[in-house]
This record gives sequence, C-alpha cells and structure tokens, in this order.
Amino acid sequence: MSVLIVGTIALDTVETPFGKKEAILGGSAVHASVASSFFAGTSLVGPVGADFPSEHEEFLKNRKIDLSGIQRLPGKTFRWSGYYEFDMNQAHTRNTELNVLTEFMPKLSPELRKSPFVFLANLDPEIQLKVIDQLESPKLIAADTMDFWIRGKRDALHEVIKKVDYILMNEGEARMFMETPNIPLAARRLLELGAKAVIVKQGEHGALLFTDDTHFSAPSYPQDAFRDPTGAGDSFAGGFIGYLAKTDDLSQGNIRRSIIMGSVMASFNIEDFSLDRMKRLKAHEIGDRFDEFRKFSQFEALSIEHWV
Repeated sequence: MSVLIVGTIALDTVETPFGKKEAILGGSAVHASVASSFFAGTSLVGPVGADFPSEHEEFLKNRKIDLSGIQRLPGKTFRWSGYYEFDMNQAHTRNTELNVLTEFMPKLSPELRKSPFVFLANLDPEIQLKVIDQLESPKLIAADTMDFWIRGKRDALHEVIKKVDYILMNEGEARMFMETPNIPLAARRLLELGAKAVIVKQGEHGALLFTDDTHFSAPSYPQDAFRDPTGAGDSFAGGFIGYLAKTDDLSQGNIRRSIIMGSVMASFNIEDFSLDRMKRLKAHEIGDRFDEFRKFSQFEALSIEHWV
C-alpha cells in the first residue's frame, strides 16, 4: 500500500549545543516522507521555490519518493531558523519566512486522490481540509498540527479532527487545544471531537495512544547520540504510517507495532542534523533497534505468590 504525505518543504537553519547548520533540508513533509519511504511507496506534496537546491531533490528521488506532487512556485522556499539549548525538547524560533507557502494550494492528481494511507503533516488546517476533500476512499488519514494553528485557526482545526482517523499532537499542543493540563482528559476531549484515535508525542519520553477503549504507552529510546531534534515528530509520523501501509493491517496489535516503529525512526532522525542520519540508515539497523525497543519494554506478569 502507498502513502501520501502533504506538508512543508523547508530550508532550515538550526543551532544546537552540538553545532550550527544553515539552509539544510527540512520541513514536516520531508522528514515524514523520508521515514515512510523505508517501508512503503511514498508521494510527497508541498511547495518549493526557485531557490530549492537540486541536490535535495536528487536525495528524495534516490529514496524512491514520488515528487510529482511538488509545486514549484516563483519566489523562495519556506525557511525556518531556530535553536535548541540543552533541553532539546523545546525549540526556540529565531525567524520564519513563509515565502511560497503563502501561495500553496494543493491539487492532487487522479492517482494521488486514490492514496490509501494519508498523512497531513503540520500545515494550515484550511489547506489540510482542502486535501481531505480531494481524497476518494482512503483507508486511514492521520494529521499533525502545531501551536501556531491552535492559536490562529482553532475552528478549522476542529473540522480537521472530525474528518481524520488519527490526530497527532505533542503534550503542549494537546494541553493548549483542550485547555487542560491533564493529558488523558485532553485525549478524551479530542476523541469526543470525532477523531478515532489520538497520539500524544512526548519527545524523549516516548508516545501515548488513546482510543475510546484502549491506551498504549510507547517508550523512548535511551539515546547516546542526540544532535538535532528537528523533524523528530514528523519522522515518528512517517515511520508510523509507512509501517501501517507496508503491513496493511489496522488491528490494535499492529497499530502498537507501528507506533514503536515511529519511535524507532524518530530515534535515528535525531542522531544528526537534517536528514544526514537517514541518508546512512540501513534496513537492518531499523530491525535491530525495533528489537531493542521490544526487549527493554518487556516484563513478566506479577507472580501471585509474591502478591498475596
């Protein structure tokens, strides 16, 4: 099964305690598409400007990512500049240049309209709704967002949540949108809005899955190499939906495996700046790390004689 990913394509300038890189490949759709491409055929839809480097396009093509949905518009590519301190769960924005993103209006080809698995990466919820309206009969739609849209386009985001299967937010976004410090309560309110499931991303602390009748807590990876967290949440989402598409299995057990796979891909993404670690990533490393997740999350049932 194939995956359609719609979102931003960016040139980022990122500074962390481990260095600074300027105008590197980034964007929500890019990080998600690269992670997804390790598991399933992936199509990327988003805008770029005349300044988008051909080397980045070649890298995406080499990952076998379908770029037919990229819109090349006059002007400059979306740019973000920010920095992280030693608490790298928190990004600090220095500058955002929307550039061609303000002109972006997705028009899906007849083939892309038939995509069975769809991820709406961080983007204006009004544009996310326009994508949803073009889809024919998707098996699963997942969507992400950010605090900027929660503050500025709450009503449109409400409509997105009603129409998707999975909504992804980080802890701060879930608390902000549902106006509560309590994550389980925020998740329950999101489910009441219409989403079938909620995934709360917790950065270095893993991820939580909430549905009407289940709850799953996915661990994080005990990271030795941690250089740049930019795009980790998008890599998580790409790994999650890419693995779902590969297996074409929406059972509860496989959903949980897919969440772990998302955590696996995010753990690789943060080991270097931009997509540099993903460029070196091999399939056997993904399998090995998945097994590590399974081993350090496994424990035996409580023995009754030790309990009474």
